[in-house]
Amino acid sequence: MATWEDVRRIALGLPETTERPTYDEAPAWRVRDKSFVWERPLRRGELDALGDAAPDGPILGARVPDLGAKEALIADDPDVYFTTPHFDGYPAVLVRLDRIDVDELTELVTEAWYARAPKRLATAHRAEKA
Repeated sequence: MATWEDVRRIALGLPETTERPTYDEAPAWRVRDKSFVWERPLRRGELDALGDAAPDGPILGARVPDLGAKEALIADDPDVYFTTPHFDGYPAVLVRLDRIDVDELTELVTEAWYARAPKRLATAHRAEKA
């Protein structure tokens, strides 16, 4: 399964990506100063809200293009993807890092990057990959 080193390698392999900690010193990866993936430990209220369903492993937060994509990911694989009330109405999913394989993580991180990258940069990257 995936590790933080996999996240770091994939994210930093995308154009104009930097790693900078969040306000609580957790690692986060940004494209032109917009976060697209980050470490997201669950907070007390989220643990309480999730109850026994709260995961105890590493959690990755990832931007998605829209709420429909978020709902689709969660519905498709609720053992990997989930959310909390804190993220209601926000286009991001939480990911049980120890339950996602590296290929799926690569797709998720890349799509998160596309969701946050400036249009010209994203278009240039897509053209380069084609």
